[in-house]
Amino acid sequence: MIMKTIFFFLTLISAVSVGRAQTPTPAKPQEKAIALIGGVAHLGNGQVIANSIVAFDKGKLTIVADATTARADLSGYEQINVQGKHIYPGFILPNSQIGLAEVSSIRAMNDATERGDLNPNVRALISYNTDSEYGPTFRYNGVLLAETTPTGGLISGSSSLMEMDGWNWEDAVHTADNALHLNWPPQIRRQFDFNTFTVNDAPNRDYDKQVMALHQLMADAQAYAQQAQRETNLKLETVQPLFSGQRVLMVHADEPKEIVEAVRFGQKFGVKKITVVGGYGAPGVAQFLKETNIPVILASTHNLPNRADEDIDTPYKLPYLLQQAGVQVSLSQDGALHGARNLGFFAGTAVAYGVDKEEALKMITSNTAKALGVEARVGTLEVGKDATLFVSEGDALDYRTNRLTHAFIRGKAITLRNHQNELYERYAKKYGQMK
Repeated sequence: MIMKTIFFFLTLISAVSVGRAQTPTPAKPQEKAIALIGGVAHLGNGQVIANSIVAFDKGKLTIVADATTARADLSGYEQINVQGKHIYPGFILPNSQIGLAEVSSIRAMNDATERGDLNPNVRALISYNTDSEYGPTFRYNGVLLAETTPTGGLISGSSSLMEMDGWNWEDAVHTADNALHLNWPPQIRRQFDFNTFTVNDAPNRDYDKQVMALHQLMADAQAYAQQAQRETNLKLETVQPLFSGQRVLMVHADEPKEIVEAVRFGQKFGVKKITVVGGYGAPGVAQFLKETNIPVILASTHNLPNRADEDIDTPYKLPYLLQQAGVQVSLSQDGALHGARNLGFFAGTAVAYGVDKEEALKMITSNTAKALGVEARVGTLEVGKDATLFVSEGDALDYRTNRLTHAFIRGKAITLRNHQNELYERYAKKYGQMK
């Protein structure tokens, strides 16, 4: 009886804990047309409308206009006064493990890496967990879309762009299998020594072998495409959209020489769309990237420099250096997933280091949409595009004023409250900071 009683209470405590940790209920599809009146609309393409009308119906933007001059028929629209507030397209987070990784210390809660080196047929999409605690915290800061990306090996697999709302991955998917991720092998491996807390460089003795394996896979894929009758090979089948431009090749590389080699590798095999991910050394080959029209998605700029002889604020300068060189830049987050909710503030740091504010906004909206190949639907506030946007009381790139009042994903009104709000209120009351 004692054991049964203990088991009952443990089960009850577990149920209560799980109940408190549940994510908000997904929103219903848009039922009525909505018009946001009087807000400062940042369109995501560099333009700003100081007194705007932004209206949408059935998940699509129907009006984006200047309220001082436009003659818009708003009959049938629910009108929301957002005067003095700011309207933004939803921020887009590329190259994340959202929905694939939850608690890093628990192996069973990490599903981002597949065994093997060449896994082009792996799809992150089907492992996406809509009950992740990260989604609600991302959208609280304006990150309404995120690319869920596999990791590991030379070719990790296909990523998909996900909306931060949905009952399951079928509901949440925005664009399935938008990109294939290739980790270009480094010539020098950098390893952190926990005994001395230093970074040691060592040559990659497998470099030639790894590059040859990548070349062989692409050559096989090209030969596979030429066969009139063929047995289905999932690995080679998945590579085919790269040759037609239906999928982006994301090459992960940091050093200048690796970036050039990875881009030329893709070009050699006729890949139509290539994007560099990481790009720490991209300023060293900025002219090459500009001439070849290759976008760069920078890893976290809120980081320490890679080398001891670099300025301490080198990562902060990267967006400005590349943008001034004419390279299309986007911002992302590497390392701990929870830091990705600060995507807007990465752009704010770029502003502090010389980037124009609207240009910095493009680095987390329209530039990212182009880099991911989804610019036809999201990234800017334009008629006909998805009504994925939010309203902030102040500047969304400033953590002091980024306070969302409304958020919409394809017109659906999104709940902004999340577990972190509950924790803040609980402990604020405990220490007497709230009445």
